[in-house]
Amino acid sequence: MFRFDELIRRDMIIRDVKQRHPATRPVFDNLHFRDSCDDCAIETVARKNGLHLSDVVDALNRAAFGAQAEGDQHASHQ
Repeated sequence: MFRFDELIRRDMIIRDVKQRHPATRPVFDNLHFRDSCDDCAIETVARKNGLHLSDVVDALNRAAFGAQAEGDQHASHQ
């Protein structure tokens, strides 16, 4: 089990996320995040690529923590 504060957030730097959660690398690749953007926040690159930020963050958390991350995120918002 992980703590809520361990979830990947929109303001996190991509390089940090990749280092802490290597399972997220394929997600970044599939979303066409370039390595040159690794020093940027997830939110900045998602917006520049025209992606829905919540979809990007959800996909990253699923990759890092499995399906339980999505359920825990939704439960915390209720």
